[in-house]
Amino acid sequence: MTSFDLLRAGELSLHGRLTAASNATFQGSVCEGDKSATVVYKPVQGERPLWDFPDGTLAQREYAAYVVSEALGWSVVPPTLLRDGPLGEGMVQLWVDEVDRADGEPELVDLVPQGRVPKGWVGVLEALDGRHNPVTLVHAEIDALRQMAVFDAIVNNADRKGGHVLDAGDGRVFGVDHGVTFNADDKLRTVLWGWAGTPVPPELLEDVKRLSDELAGKLGTELNQLITRVELTATRERCHALLKTGLFPFASDDWPAIPWPAF
Repeated sequence: MTSFDLLRAGELSLHGRLTAASNATFQGSVCEGDKSATVVYKPVQGERPLWDFPDGTLAQREYAAYVVSEALGWSVVPPTLLRDGPLGEGMVQLWVDEVDRADGEPELVDLVPQGRVPKGWVGVLEALDGRHNPVTLVHAEIDALRQMAVFDAIVNNADRKGGHVLDAGDGRVFGVDHGVTFNADDKLRTVLWGWAGTPVPPELLEDVKRLSDELAGKLGTELNQLITRVELTATRERCHALLKTGLFPFASDDWPAIPWPAF
């Protein structure tokens, strides 16, 4: 039984609520026979309305992000689906346990003292932390985050916080919390700006080209059940823009570049 099959068929029970989340979010488990897995469950009825995302549900957008991730073949998003649960229909996603890092080793996205960007990391911006110490926001310069940065540009992710980047410790890096994606207006807001204006690797562009073609067919039909036709068209246009420039996008002047809080 695959993880996705277990998410779909397993009995869903809740362990507790994640109180830091802005919408109702629960940790739970799915069990089927001797198989079980920890999951995140976000019921639709616990969503707070957003004026700039008036159509559909955040749960549908979370699932749409997973569909695009799988279509690209990148597995950026953990196994995710829409299903019924104790509080009604919602998004259910496989829980990702993060690796414990050695003392002093920076996270994949982190704050370091200003001017002390570690080798293998890239600086994004300089700022003051909560104690007014000068710091630099950095992220690791690895292929998994390059994929994630391109993925975010495609789905127009408006909330890629540092805490939404999960390092599984086995080479896999996952992105979570994709409820505010696919808007037709440019709302890309992320901590992964370290490659802005630099060339996207050719192999990633090949996947983007394939995705663009599939969006005109069966994949587009599937996504149109989750997002609006206008948003679907805008998604394909973002693919075309990446293919035309071949570059990681720059931040827009019309929208905050970094989520708040950043972590």
